[in-house]
Amino acid sequence: MRYKNIIAFTILLLFYCNSSIAGFLSKKEGRQMIPLNTGWQFYFAYNFEQGIKKEQVTLPHTWNAKEVLQGIADYKRTSAIYENTLHVSQEWANKRLFLHFEGVNNVANVFINHKMIAEHRGGYTAFSVEITNDLKPGDNLITVQVSNAYRLDVIPLHGDFNSYGGIHRPVSLLVTERNCISPLDYGSPGVYLKQKNVTQQLAEVEVLTKLSLTNRKDLRLRTTVYDQQKQQIKTITSEITALEGQDVKQSLMIDKPHLWNAKADPYLYQVKVELLHDGNIIDEVVQPLGFRYFSVDPDKGFFLNGRYLDLYGVGRHEDLSGKGSALGDMDQDHDMDLIKELGATAVRLTHYPHSKHFYDLCDRNGIVLWSEIPFVGPGGYTGTGYVKNTDLENNIKQTLTELIRQNYNHPSICFWGLFNELNFNYDDPEPFIKSLNDLTKKEDPDRLTTLASNLETKYFTDLTDVMAWNKYFGWYGGKFEEIGSWADQVHKELPAKPIAISEYGAGASPFKHTEKLTAPEAKGKFHPEEWQTAFHERYWSELKLRPFIWGKFIWVLADFGSSIRTEGDKDGINDKGLVTYDRKIKKDAFYFYKANWNPVPMLYIAERRNNIRHTALTSIKIFTNVPSATLWVNSKLLGTHIKNDLNTILWSGVRLKKGQNNIVVKAVSGGKEIADNCIWNLK
Repeated sequence: MRYKNIIAFTILLLFYCNSSIAGFLSKKEGRQMIPLNTGWQFYFAYNFEQGIKKEQVTLPHTWNAKEVLQGIADYKRTSAIYENTLHVSQEWANKRLFLHFEGVNNVANVFINHKMIAEHRGGYTAFSVEITNDLKPGDNLITVQVSNAYRLDVIPLHGDFNSYGGIHRPVSLLVTERNCISPLDYGSPGVYLKQKNVTQQLAEVEVLTKLSLTNRKDLRLRTTVYDQQKQQIKTITSEITALEGQDVKQSLMIDKPHLWNAKADPYLYQVKVELLHDGNIIDEVVQPLGFRYFSVDPDKGFFLNGRYLDLYGVGRHEDLSGKGSALGDMDQDHDMDLIKELGATAVRLTHYPHSKHFYDLCDRNGIVLWSEIPFVGPGGYTGTGYVKNTDLENNIKQTLTELIRQNYNHPSICFWGLFNELNFNYDDPEPFIKSLNDLTKKEDPDRLTTLASNLETKYFTDLTDVMAWNKYFGWYGGKFEEIGSWADQVHKELPAKPIAISEYGAGASPFKHTEKLTAPEAKGKFHPEEWQTAFHERYWSELKLRPFIWGKFIWVLADFGSSIRTEGDKDGINDKGLVTYDRKIKKDAFYFYKANWNPVPMLYIAERRNNIRHTALTSIKIFTNVPSATLWVNSKLLGTHIKNDLNTILWSGVRLKKGQNNIVVKAVSGGKEIADNCIWNLK
């Protein structure tokens, strides 16, 4: 009997997970968020075949994922159909139902029972659609037609990354009472936590809640702040009157707030906003709250809660081998683990809003964020990122508004990015960018606006609060050491403008090597790992000495798909990552930064994969954050050396023997021995 009960319970759980029979949950009162990620059928649109075969898919999904690995330049920019069945119970008769899409790339047309009810333009922001009046009892067909085709009225117009088509983020069914906290305000949670007058002694937070009401009788709004231990510390309740419209503002004061202090102490409160009717909770939304204040000084850099914080880290694309942009939570978690292992303090989320899950991870792990819209130039290729077109400008403004409202409450976000690498080959973008800055300040006057330029200092310098440049001396011409003199010159030219390096990096294959360091061709096939390492060693030696550079962002965390690339090991890949596209190999440069940014004791023998040698006399280099290390080659002690200010130790003039050479390095940290080893073969 007990065995039969287990089977019955298991079947019930399977029912819960299946989107097509979600209606059985309808008896629950209040808000329900039901995943709709299974049971979808997929096929390409405008197919003339009869009886077309439909593919069963689970969301997130993109139809382009495999094309990257095939190096296809002209990947599918087309339209496709996703279908699912939603069963509506009679017990939902007095409820409201919404579809919530976290991201559909790039244009989505939503149909219920073959009737179009909504269109959303933009692939990286969420949107909600009310379907209450479009459903009938029983089974209903949900159809989403998705297009990632080229068009001039939806950003991005171009860019050095792939625009993966599909429902590439999760979908949910939201069920509410007739009165609810609105899910229809640009895809936001409907609750905005505005931090006011935050100090070590006192913090004021203004809570703006957007309501969607059919009546106002006996309604109240209760807002409660909980500390990190889930203990209630402050509550305020407001009566809802006809005079208040659909928005309610409440203010709370917190004595001696525990500040969100980035990686050192990413302390988070929770704010629960509850809508009550006759004393019963009929809806609720919970949002993170991290009290902090910040500023950027043009001479001294970034300050968080009154203290200097060196912002360094990586740019990141949501792109993974075999999945494209259709990442699951575990994929997002893995990238965060890499960022934490690296020791980064900041991340630039390039070149579009990222998934909600990743913003949450940054809040919890204390990573300071620059988040931006996909308003990007062509990345050195033909085309443009901007034309003076009313529909395009409206789409850019819509996307910017969605970015801000959907992510307003994340304490990790300190910078809103307005564009990347625009140029003047077509219409002049500066007047429009100025209007975008005005819009950003209207939506969120407290965070700082920024941009990423690849042009001279005479362009774009008066449009945003702070700014940054993408610089590749030593990769696209020039020499590594020019980065320092360039930064000094810009700081001299623009003494009142806080400046940053928004991108810097070089391509690298962990399977290509050289014993003699010579500059490779950026557009060529030979991208040796050693050149990337040398690039980053010299760049960091210059950047670390200049605190006036408020942010230093490596390009990029991991290799990613870019169909326009025909260089390196594989076509269709931008290989500047510190980690490979599949996340399986951390390149030498990753360990260089880990030694410099992460205090956890480590040793790493550089150039370890360059294991077929042709020159007997060589050098052995290690990256380490312990004071000294000892080297053995073929069991022969070669001495103990002390690390330099780049957390590097170099043994010069080491002679290898013919055949196999065993390299061992050891150190002691905290009374414990750490070691690394590798084998090189001399031909």
